[in-house]
Amino acid sequence: MTMFISSQKETRDCYNDANQIPLVEKQDYATEYIIKKKYIKEASQRHKNITVVFIYSVNEELLYKTYIIWVATSAYVPDPSSDPGTTEANMSTWSPAATPTATHSGATHSAATQSAATHSAATHSAATPSASPAATPTTMAALSSHSASTLRPTTEVSESLSCTISPSTGTVLDPFSIICTSAQLCSNCQYCFQAEGKYLLCSKTGEVRVLYLPVGGSSTENKFVITATAKNSSYEVSTTLTAQVLDAAADLCSVDGLDSVVLKAVDKLESEGLLSAVSIGELFNSVAEKLNSKTDGSEKEARQELRQKMLDLMIGLVNESPTQTPEETQVVARGLTSLIQKDDELSLSAQINAATLFANLSLSVLDMNVSTAEDKDNVIIAASIIVEGVGVILEYSSNKNISDALLAALSIIQSTLLKTMTVNEGPIIIQQPHISLFVNRVKPESLHKESISANLSSQPTFSLPQLPSDMFLSDEPVDVRMLSLDKNPFSWNEKGNISGLIGGLSFTREDGSGIPVENLSEDIEILLPRPAGEQVNTSVLDLGNYSTTAIDVPSADSTLLLKMVPSVDPLPFKLFLGYMDYPTDTNYVAMTEMPLPGSTQEERYTWLLSPTNLKGNAGLHYLVVRPIVGPGVKSINATLSITPITSSCKFWNETLLDWKDSGCRVGVKTTHLVTQCLCNHLTFFGSSFFVTPNLVDPSRTAELFATFAENPVVVCFVGALFVTYLLVVVWARRKDIKDTVKVKGTVLEDNDPMDNYRYLLCVCTGHRIGASTSSQVVVTLLGADGNSKPHHLSDPKKPVFERGAVDLFLLTTPSSLGELQGIRLWHNNSGNHPAWFVGNVLVQDLQTEQKWYFLCNSWLAIDMGDCCLDKLFPVSTEMDLKKFSNLFFMKTAKDFSDGHLWFSVISRPPSSNFTCVQRVSCCFSLLLCTMLTSIMFYGIPTDPSDQVMDLGHFEFTWQQFMVGVQSSLIMFPINILIVSVFRNTRPRESSCCQRKTKTASRRQQKSSVQTTSLQPGTTISSTGSSTLDTIIKDISRILQSLSETTKCNIPSIKSEFGSGKETDINAVLAEVEEFLKQNTKCSNDTQTKTQCQLSAEGIEKKSNKTQHLYRQMCQLEKELSLMDPSSFPSPVSFDKAQKQIQGMKSYLEDQLFTSSHLDLDEPKHEKFVPEHATSNDDDVLKKKPQRRGFLPWWFIFVGWLLVIGTSFVSGYFTMLYGLKFGKERSISWLVSMIVSFFQSLLFIQPLKVVCLAVFFALVIKRVDEEDFQNVAFERSGRKSGDQNKKQTSQWDYHLYEPPPPADIERMKRNKIMEQKAFALLNEILIYMGFMWMLLLVAYGQRDPNAFLLKQHIKNSFSEDVPDSMTLQDVFTWANTTLLQNLFGEYPGFITDGNSKLVGNARVRQLRVEQNSCQIASLMLGLVPDCEAPYSWEVEDTGSYEAGWNHSVKESASSPWTYQTEAELRSLPFWGRLVLYRGGGFVAELGPDIQNASSTLEYLFHNKWLDKYTRAIFVEFTVYNANVNLFCIVTLLMETSAVGTFQFYSDLQAVRLYPSTGGLYFFVMASEIIYLLFILYYMFKQAKLLKQHRWLYFKNKWNLLELSIILLSWSATAVFIQRTLLGNRDMKFYQTHKDQFASFRETAAADSVLQYLVAFLVLLSTVKLWHLLRLNPKMNLITAALHRAWNDISSFLLIIVITLVAYSVASNVIYGWEISSYKTFLDSLLTIISLQIGIFNYDQVLDSHPVLGGLLFGSCIVFMTFVVLNLFISVILVSLNLEQMHHKPSEEEEIVDLLLNKLCNLFGIRYKSEKDAVEPDGEGSSNLTLNNNRNILTNTSVEDNIYQKSDN
Repeated sequence: MTMFISSQKETRDCYNDANQIPLVEKQDYATEYIIKKKYIKEASQRHKNITVVFIYSVNEELLYKTYIIWVATSAYVPDPSSDPGTTEANMSTWSPAATPTATHSGATHSAATQSAATHSAATHSAATPSASPAATPTTMAALSSHSASTLRPTTEVSESLSCTISPSTGTVLDPFSIICTSAQLCSNCQYCFQAEGKYLLCSKTGEVRVLYLPVGGSSTENKFVITATAKNSSYEVSTTLTAQVLDAAADLCSVDGLDSVVLKAVDKLESEGLLSAVSIGELFNSVAEKLNSKTDGSEKEARQELRQKMLDLMIGLVNESPTQTPEETQVVARGLTSLIQKDDELSLSAQINAATLFANLSLSVLDMNVSTAEDKDNVIIAASIIVEGVGVILEYSSNKNISDALLAALSIIQSTLLKTMTVNEGPIIIQQPHISLFVNRVKPESLHKESISANLSSQPTFSLPQLPSDMFLSDEPVDVRMLSLDKNPFSWNEKGNISGLIGGLSFTREDGSGIPVENLSEDIEILLPRPAGEQVNTSVLDLGNYSTTAIDVPSADSTLLLKMVPSVDPLPFKLFLGYMDYPTDTNYVAMTEMPLPGSTQEERYTWLLSPTNLKGNAGLHYLVVRPIVGPGVKSINATLSITPITSSCKFWNETLLDWKDSGCRVGVKTTHLVTQCLCNHLTFFGSSFFVTPNLVDPSRTAELFATFAENPVVVCFVGALFVTYLLVVVWARRKDIKDTVKVKGTVLEDNDPMDNYRYLLCVCTGHRIGASTSSQVVVTLLGADGNSKPHHLSDPKKPVFERGAVDLFLLTTPSSLGELQGIRLWHNNSGNHPAWFVGNVLVQDLQTEQKWYFLCNSWLAIDMGDCCLDKLFPVSTEMDLKKFSNLFFMKTAKDFSDGHLWFSVISRPPSSNFTCVQRVSCCFSLLLCTMLTSIMFYGIPTDPSDQVMDLGHFEFTWQQFMVGVQSSLIMFPINILIVSVFRNTRPRESSCCQRKTKTASRRQQKSSVQTTSLQPGTTISSTGSSTLDTIIKDISRILQSLSETTKCNIPSIKSEFGSGKETDINAVLAEVEEFLKQNTKCSNDTQTKTQCQLSAEGIEKKSNKTQHLYRQMCQLEKELSLMDPSSFPSPVSFDKAQKQIQGMKSYLEDQLFTSSHLDLDEPKHEKFVPEHATSNDDDVLKKKPQRRGFLPWWFIFVGWLLVIGTSFVSGYFTMLYGLKFGKERSISWLVSMIVSFFQSLLFIQPLKVVCLAVFFALVIKRVDEEDFQNVAFERSGRKSGDQNKKQTSQWDYHLYEPPPPADIERMKRNKIMEQKAFALLNEILIYMGFMWMLLLVAYGQRDPNAFLLKQHIKNSFSEDVPDSMTLQDVFTWANTTLLQNLFGEYPGFITDGNSKLVGNARVRQLRVEQNSCQIASLMLGLVPDCEAPYSWEVEDTGSYEAGWNHSVKESASSPWTYQTEAELRSLPFWGRLVLYRGGGFVAELGPDIQNASSTLEYLFHNKWLDKYTRAIFVEFTVYNANVNLFCIVTLLMETSAVGTFQFYSDLQAVRLYPSTGGLYFFVMASEIIYLLFILYYMFKQAKLLKQHRWLYFKNKWNLLELSIILLSWSATAVFIQRTLLGNRDMKFYQTHKDQFASFRETAAADSVLQYLVAFLVLLSTVKLWHLLRLNPKMNLITAALHRAWNDISSFLLIIVITLVAYSVASNVIYGWEISSYKTFLDSLLTIISLQIGIFNYDQVLDSHPVLGGLLFGSCIVFMTFVVLNLFISVILVSLNLEQMHHKPSEEEEIVDLLLNKLCNLFGIRYKSEKDAVEPDGEGSSNLTLNNNRNILTNTSVEDNIYQKSDN
């Protein structure tokens, strides 16, 4: 189809006569011609392109040009029938480029003749691109298109492009090279090569060094025509070249020869940096075709190895560098398709890899940008090749992983094609030998109007009913996807018995999300062609009598159709069907009467029997036809032909991974050619109540485990779990053994043997960090009737008071203390961690079972809480116990330690029957069950019909809810049962025989070993004798008991009895007797007064106390009887003492008998006396045991059987599921399961515990009672020997006391000093770590090679550059030094080939406007114009034509058009003279030296640089892989309008890619740790700010810390910005490799980061001064500077004023002569340098000897000799004063303490300056015993604080 444009009327008439289509002429002053869109549409429908002939005249000569508009649509895209009509207004416009230089066609011909000849030549040119230039006198032009969908740049065959190929003759295995040159400047051109419609290769340069070609056609003597095209965004020119490509020689066609060719080709491409999947695609295609043609079995293994090698290489190259264009994908897909033709030469792994590569190629095409019709055609071609390859693999593969990858590739191809489509454009169909693919984008209302098919009789057809309107969103198109497969892609599933075509249809939205179609009220009709050549058995029955025929039903799930054609219509008859026998009237499988209701004969005479009608029978069936005749008629004359057809309609259930028929049935229109399926859905069909889990067949165990090598993930994970479980069980068993010791209670060693009233103490240590203590804890019980002695709570056999521990102690008193009112606790602050957080204390009276709770929850420490070591806690009331805080904390602690299955493994109560081993086993079983239920329901598709339940931000569906319910029903019952069995099983009790054996053993032990007892008499020494001291001590004990029992104001005896003291024992006994009688009398008087009010409980308490005195008298009597009378002063004294004791004993017996009539040997409160107290069996004290748990002991085996069974069953099925899922899906499930498990363990379950505790604390409000029924008590006493002696003497003289206040204050002060010392040490160590990380980060960003790289590049480009250059010198430098170094010996590398040029280099200039300055009026006649120096105000920002002739309004980017810094992606630049903008006039030099040289020559000839040029920038970026550095290079030549240019270079080295290896990870870890340090310091400074508020900002060190934090976060932000900018710039380079890639913003961000890090290091180093304040000298210097600060500030002001004065003076005097004074800043730097001796004396004195000498001489005298010396003197005076008045700070004492600690740690003696001071004589703060005071004198206020008043 040819159109024309003409400026000559006769030429137009000529073309009208030739029936050509004229274009409308252009409007006045317009540059565009208009092509009506209807012509374009017409050409598209005729599958033709439009050739436009442009005829014009120059100097009365006719000239012409031709343009080709490519509008021919692809054969794969049918013309849409629904394309709306195009109006006249809907037109495409195009415009030729600027008027080119034309070649006329001959001046001797007439215009008409010339026109005809021109037309002919143009047509030939379009049709035959390879014609010679003489035959096609066309000119090169550019075509700008405003309609990307229909127009493309003009392609013209011209002399402008010339290409040569070398060698001219070769084979398919030989590399060819092509070199193309363009006559005119083609900036950023891309050179592409195609042949016979196949894409070969594209290059950014005109040179292709390695290219492999297919064999040429035999009809053309193997000549191969290649079309070469050079094009950019606005220009395109092409030419052709021919090469003779022969088939490979026979010696190279062997497998070894082909292998050698491949290796050589790969090595060559790799050495030249050209190795890619595209460059070797055509070679692999040729090699694979040679391999496909071979059938020799002896070389099969070699061929397989070669295929595998090529496939691995192609996969690696595609993964490393994915294809970027559809054309590249075509080359790779062609090669891959040839490689996979032979399945027997590909291993299973190779097939899987090939399938995965097809999927990856599909993804690459999906991500490509499709903007033109040509791109769309290329995408369709690439998709077609991929589909062809997918069909090849699918034809011979039956592996699930391969099928999944191939189906994924097909789905991605459909998405790719749909991305290129518009609504109602028409379908795209790809038809390949084994696969048909169909996509379309339509409106929803048109879905039911026509069938969906590929318009081929051999393909499936889908007919949809009217679909519900709510199924689609309003005004949104629907994407239709249909797939037809010759082979079942799910053939790995052997079920289903599928034969014939497989068809699939689905609907999606534009975003790719699926549209569910299911449960329709009307069925979808699906017509599936049946396999060709299927045998058809038609029987013709004569109905003169009963007729029968046999029918075979192949399977139980088949539907049987009987297609019948009667000879006459209507013909009534009955049909009977029998199974394995002839049917009768009463015995048949199915029966019907014909004809059936229907509109057609086919419907009326078709009997359809579903599998239900056939009752699931398969095999031989018999059909009996019985005609229905009228009365009296015995037979009829008719025949009936019957054609049986068996078929079934099934769909692939993605959930069950199986073929199912739910919701589908066979239709009556089924024939032997096609199966009609009627289905109510297009997706999976299932129940929405109980969700069917994934199924696994245990019978396939061997088959699944055979795939272990391919998918070992889940099996290895489950195996690792079993191994881990065994290791943890070993640890748990050891922990259980340790816990058995903790369960036992402790009988306190300091219990008095004579005390028999017992109290149980349960002390709970808190759960806070550091709650445990190493101190010695002492307790005193305070009761209404008295207080207990202080008792030391300790147990030498086990640690006590550990964090969260519960310790039990048995404490005895002489008698009941009455109602407890308080408890007193203290400790001696000893050990490594003396602080103790006591939680709560429970005291239980073992006689009355009464309990008292003490909620302490406080610290006993000198540095925490109330800073107190001695505290008194009152008894808690019921209201206190039921407070929310107490209940919540107790419930939470108990649930975490015992109730929570996972946490209790570590923190279970030692007294629990549920052991640690059992808990670990339950956790293991629960984990495996959880894994099983998770994998059972993993990946089940959601049911789109489910209603979403919205609870705020929490949404769930009914299916999700049911999955949770079903999982719980499967998992939790069995696990709850296991836990309940272990918790409620009673411990196994010893048998009767075993108990008797143990009892006999204990008795035997009793006879051989003397044991201790709590009964009187056990304290007698082993020698069998007693001393007078012992008796006197016992008498003191009796006096103590009397003082405790009395309530009268009887003066207490103050006498002290000690060893070695002469004492009359008879007098002492007399005093005791008198005291006893007075006490009894006082008690009797009190009893008489209140006898009516005295209760039985009071009488019992009084009796208990008297009983205690009586036993002490008995003990005293026994001791006296064992003494030798000679030890007394006289025998009379001995006899008298015996009588006195017997008298007091008789007196007490009378009191006991009269008061309570109690048995003297069986006190009332001894009903709970421990066993050994009477039997002396052993040291173990046990209470009467109670049975715990309601299950017998043997149920423990049931629990273990359940654990083992559930664990092995769950692990086994989990492994089967994992093997079935495949590797990728298994990994996905495993990751999701692990994340879900830890989320539940660490967040959800603790939240449940907390919520449950809140509920109990607010609603239930019940205090859990502690159970101590089965607690065994073990005496912590010493072994035999001196035990009795120590026990009898312990409480007479050794009593505990809390530390005195003075000791506590000293300990507090020492503790505070220690804390400060360690805080200081901690601060120093942390800051050292901070500085280390900062230095690692700082130097990790720098590279010492950066300087060398910059120096090398700078020297290379600045060599032989003069100090001043003219414009001619600039061009000379550019053509020599610049180009020689920019394009080095190796292509793409600069200088010596070590640094890769990233993108192109560009030249940018900044100009000033004409007449930009005013000329003095007197000089106007001499100077025609004036050009100002550069400034932003006078900068020229216009657009011009070539040569700066005149300005134009708008123009495409060219060297004559100003571009802003935003368009150039640049930034302002500081030169030596001024700050330059980032915009300018730009010319890119191109990718090679030829383009760059031609560009510079073009610019030079057109005078691109002239007198208005003020700055010339040469900008480029290089990358040196050896040191992994980018270098952004800017070469600047600037002038200040004086006519010469000065050279200046700026180079910035940046590391955008982190170094690979260990250093990278080390630096990255350092950066993360540094940020953690910053967060730590932020937290510290925030606490200080909150504490000091505005005073915080008055401390200079705080401001320094704040500055470091702000700079750190600023550096972090800049680091992130630099990374983002670097990624952006690299992405731009990757997509625009033929353009200049600007990294200026990235370099600027890197510079800012460098400055921030430098200041960070500076400030952080200054902070070391603050840390060195502990050094006395540094402290002195700091104080001196602080003292002299006022004077220093004054002198600094004077110095600044003087420096400014001399700088201004020197600038004014020498600024015009000497460069070091040309500006004020230069002068200031020079004057400062003068003070340190750096000065240019010669230049100054040569210029002005006298003035210079006076000026700088006075400066030296005044500044150096006067001001600076006075400044130093001020500092020295302040230092002297500070030395005189300096006061040592507290920190010096802290340093001494710290040094002392460190020296002690290493065993070094440290001598402090304070060693001369006398040390503290009070000794350590450890617990001390009071040996000088008797208990009778130890009365305190606290002891009686809870005594009841008598009122």
